Order: sequence, then structure tokens, then C-alpha cells
Amino acid sequence: MVQEQQQPEASAPLPRDSRLGKYFEYDLSKLHNSRGGFLTVDDLEGDRIKSVVELAREKQREKQLMREGEEPAIFPDSSPRCSECGSLEIDHQFLKVFDVKVCNKCKKEKPEKYSLLTKTECKEDYLLTDPELRDTDLLPHLLKPNPHAASYSNMMLFLRFQVEEVAWKKWGGEEGLDAEWTRREDLKKRKREEKFESGLRDLRKRTRNNLFQRQQEAEHVHEFVDADEVLDENGDVRQVQVCACGAEQEVEVF
Repeated sequence: MVQEQQQPEASAPLPRDSRLGKYFEYDLSKLHNSRGGFLTVDDLEGDRIKSVVELAREKQREKQLMREGEEPAIFPDSSPRCSECGSLEIDHQFLKVFDVKVCNKCKKEKPEKYSLLTKTECKEDYLLTDPELRDTDLLPHLLKPNPHAASYSNMMLFLRFQVEEVAWKKWGGEEGLDAEWTRREDLKKRKREEKFESGLRDLRKRTRNNLFQRQQEAEHVHEFVDADEVLDENGDVRQVQVCACGAEQEVEVF
């Protein structure tokens, strides 16, 4: 007869499988989700200290903003607003540097007005000079590190609509700027053509001179050297001069 196996009691713990190796038991009732991993109740003191540090940093940042004139909009009636949409969340850097009240949303939606231009773009596209760009009263600019190399000079960034206002006033509007730009391009083209023609004439002149020199060098001049006197068939004495190229000539002897 097959003996019936004895069933373990329900209250007895299950036997541990030795193949699982070592493991640690945690009390799940003391765990909570802090979005950075599961921490026990014993770590709440560290969270409290961290919160105090973050609060101190926020207060320090608020003081820094107030010193720089970038205080948060506590009083909506007296706080600056965006000139486009009336938002209180304006870009304080634009307000401080360019004296322009605009929010980040309007800057992105209207790049034709609030985008930043480099110094090279202002000189090439709007035909402004270095003294005009260095005049902060005429055109304020924002300085930023050069992205190409840290040893290079800082970039000067200008606000597009302010640059256009100065350029329209200088050249008499957009049409005047286009006419001046076309005139300068034609002048550059004419100078390039004149330079090319001058170089071509110089090349032709040098070619002719070299050809004439080669022709002169190619012309051979006989240089005869006196040879010994010889007797001809009639018994007369004659002298023959010989050239290095093999040519001969007779010379009468008196």
C-alpha cells in the first residue's frame, strides 16, 4: 500500500529554497515612493534637511532677482507686462539689456521681430558700420561667449527690430536699403571684373615677352673660328673658318 503523504499545517511557514541564495527582507509598510527610489521612515530626516536647503536657495535666488530688477510679479498692477500679449512672465534679460518687454512665447512666435542678429549679419545685411554697432545708446547689444572657441571675443547680439529701425532711418526705408545693397553688389562685381581683366592683360603681356625672348634665343648666330691654311687643287692657299654648328666659310689670303 502507498502511504499517504502528510500535508503541512497551514500556519507553518513555507520552507526556504536554498537555490535563491542570500536576500534581505524589507517591511513594505514603511516604504513610500519619493520618485527617487524607495526610502524608509528613517530617511525622512534627510528629506527634511534637503527641503530646508532648497528653500534657502529659492530665497537667495529671489533676493538676487530683486537686486537685478527682476523681481517676480507679486503685484500684477504695477509689474511689467509683455507688450504683445500682456503676460507677466516677461524675459527680464531682454528688459534689462534691450529695454523691451516681451515674454518667451511671443519671442518664439515672432522671430521676424525678436530674433537676435550677430555683428556680421548687421554689417552684411543692413550695411551698418562698426562705430554704429559699438554705440550702446543707438543699438544696445547682448554679450555671449563665442561658441567656436573660448579664446575668441564675445559675440555681440542685437535685436532684429531695433537694427531694422536704425537701418531704415539711415537708408530711407527698406527700399533705400535694397537700392544701396544692389549698388554695392554691382560695384563689387565691377571691381572683380576689372581685376580679372587687369590680370588677364598682364598675363598676355608676360606671355608675349616670353615668346619674343624665346624667339630671340632660338635665332642662332654663327661664330667662326680661324682654322689652318690649306692648299686647294690649283695650289692656291686658302683659309677656312669653322663654326661650332658645322658651317664653314673661306677667307682669301693675300
